[in-house]
Amino acid sequence: MVKPTVLSASRGVIRADDLHQFLVAFNRLGALLRMPEIRAERNEAHDRILVEGFIPGLEFALEGLMHHGALQVLALFAKPDPLDGPFFEETIYVTPPSAPPELQGRIAAAVRSAAAAIGLRHGPVHAECRVNAGGVFVLEVAARPIGGLCSRALRFTRRSSPVDGRRSEPAGPISLEELLLRHALGEAPDGWSREPRASGVMMIPIPARGVYRGVSGAEEAGRVEGVDAVMVTAKMDQLLVPLPEGASYLGFIFAHGEASQAVTESLRAAHARLRFAIDPRLRVVQSADGPV
Repeated sequence: MVKPTVLSASRGVIRADDLHQFLVAFNRLGALLRMPEIRAERNEAHDRILVEGFIPGLEFALEGLMHHGALQVLALFAKPDPLDGPFFEETIYVTPPSAPPELQGRIAAAVRSAAAAIGLRHGPVHAECRVNAGGVFVLEVAARPIGGLCSRALRFTRRSSPVDGRRSEPAGPISLEELLLRHALGEAPDGWSREPRASGVMMIPIPARGVYRGVSGAEEAGRVEGVDAVMVTAKMDQLLVPLPEGASYLGFIFAHGEASQAVTESLRAAHARLRFAIDPRLRVVQSADGPV
């Protein structure tokens, strides 16, 4: 595995199975890290490349809160699409996973240990793990929540709360962002839990390089049972770049259901109804500063 040390969303992550593939991947990532938009960040971490062994297995993402050193698991996402390379574009996150409770507990324990090892004690935690016969392997643990619009797949409720010595009506649902703000203001997270229904998000992948010209089928996709929203975030005439160089998605699909499998099927069915127009021909436009 050839990886950048700070880029997100699997950007620049490439699997190589032999020496030739390694050299190609290393040079490709090096070219990416030399791009002007990345060098403009003036981050010394972009001068380093991480090389590590590929870990096969199922992949999970854990969303949690560290509360004075204790890990509160907010959600554990399964990633039903295989992530075996050579690139690692994430698509579907769905929670709760179908993994046995014992395995979910081992994932939480591994993330708890990883967070403690790097000194995380208070605040949001997002971790990525691989699971196989050898155990649970933490790929990443970061002091941040899940990125971008994906957080809309999470809503939290609490059954009751004390008000003037009495028990109030059920509170919520609230967003992940509100829960994080409450926590930052001193509220303990253990009174909140993810809503009972399964939920998920699909990050719509970019299938090919080109200029975005539009989409059809969005209304049809939005009518798929279980789908909450179809959000196309690509802008008209935007240059679309797939992984490993790309850094964005075409948009997002959100769904709820009684079970995770139903959510996954809803997301796939909605995606199948979307038809994106991507023009592979790139026009050179002259500006005052030269061609762009």
